[in-house]
Amino acid sequence: MASPIEKVDSLRFWGKPADKAFSMIAPSHLRHNPPMRQLGGRANALKILNSFLNARSMGYRGGISSPLSAPDACSRLSAHISYGCISMREVVQQTRAYIAEMPQQASRHRSGLTAFTSRLYWHCHFIQKLESEPDIEWRNMQQGYDDLREHDFNTEYFEALKEARTGWPMVDACVTMLRETGWLNFRMRAMLVSVAAYPLWLHWRPVGEWLATQFLDYEPGIHWSQLQMQSGTTGINTTRVYNPIKQAQDHDPYGKFVRRWLPHLRLVPDTWLFEPWLIPDHEKNSAAIKGQIVEPLVDLATATRESKQRLYARRKQPEIIDGKKAVIDKHASRKSMQSRKKTVSSQTLNERQLGFDF
Repeated sequence: MASPIEKVDSLRFWGKPADKAFSMIAPSHLRHNPPMRQLGGRANALKILNSFLNARSMGYRGGISSPLSAPDACSRLSAHISYGCISMREVVQQTRAYIAEMPQQASRHRSGLTAFTSRLYWHCHFIQKLESEPDIEWRNMQQGYDDLREHDFNTEYFEALKEARTGWPMVDACVTMLRETGWLNFRMRAMLVSVAAYPLWLHWRPVGEWLATQFLDYEPGIHWSQLQMQSGTTGINTTRVYNPIKQAQDHDPYGKFVRRWLPHLRLVPDTWLFEPWLIPDHEKNSAAIKGQIVEPLVDLATATRESKQRLYARRKQPEIIDGKKAVIDKHASRKSMQSRKKTVSSQTLNERQLGFDF
């Protein structure tokens, strides 16, 4: 990270290289062309980095959780890094240089860039996980969880998730945004995987294959570690279960995000927006929304409780307990929790461990 950046000639991608010694074809994992995607290329990557360093990073702390503020508060460099339009070393060095020149009174700005730098290290940490154990793309990291979900896969639920028909507005809005833009902020990505893994009880591998075709910033090292972490199959991470109704209330309190991406819900009153299936019939008729409401695939509370019970029952088995130490020795960060707390708050730590986007 500290070594000088090597100067290279400008390159054009997508099969039209400036130098015959280098060429790239369009990425094979993209099966669709998001109409509202970010524009690629090195010039755009540099513009995005500069706008983040100079202004947008002031909203990084506290702004990356909500799908409303995250498109500006996040760096939006992840896709450019994934395709090599800009290097990690370049981003780190420019960020450090910018921090070094900042006046002391710019505490909010400095705090945002410091938190951003911390997440860049976690980016590399997760990539190293896949390099040291490539099987985590295919197998449960803790093999005591084998057969936990594999034989209960519900294709109907999976198709409804992919088509934004789960009935939970925040989930369906996120899937729609992802389909149209190729990007989603880290917390909403985690929520999607959590909903798939717990109330819908879907195995992480097919879900991960689908999401890999949707994310413009797909990075295998981060992607597969996070799929397993959010699904509870690492054997070492705290169970993370995201309630899509609470996530909507916390991060889209006025329903702007849901109404933007789900136009058919724009006439639903605020009271019922995140649980529209509860709208009384007379209000459905008066608001001209009858027939627009999708019932949830499952009862959220019941399905989540039952899935957690199944996971916790498996977690108590001797082979899970015995295998935990081996997973920790191989994959857990060597940096102590106490030393982490010296640089970031516990909230930021939890967020950066999600590691999807920065």
